[in-house]
Amino acid sequence: MSKNQNYSSLTGIAVEVGNNFNSALRKFKRKVDNSGILIDYVKRQRYEKPSERRKREKATARARWLKKQKTLKSLS
Repeated sequence: MSKNQNYSSLTGIAVEVGNNFNSALRKFKRKVDNSGILIDYVKRQRYEKPSERRKREKATARARWLKKQKTLKSLS
């Protein structure tokens, strides 16, 4: 866990006796997805050089920009 991130007391849910396990599992998965724990875990699986990070971020920004241009072009 990074210094700047607080996963709201490590994401958990309270399950009462008699409640459906599947619904509790869905709620837990939703909480984990919203908290960003898995994204952080995947990022930390291997070291990413700062130059690689900048290159990846630049590519995603370009893809976002091209998508926006495409939607603007289709509207006009």
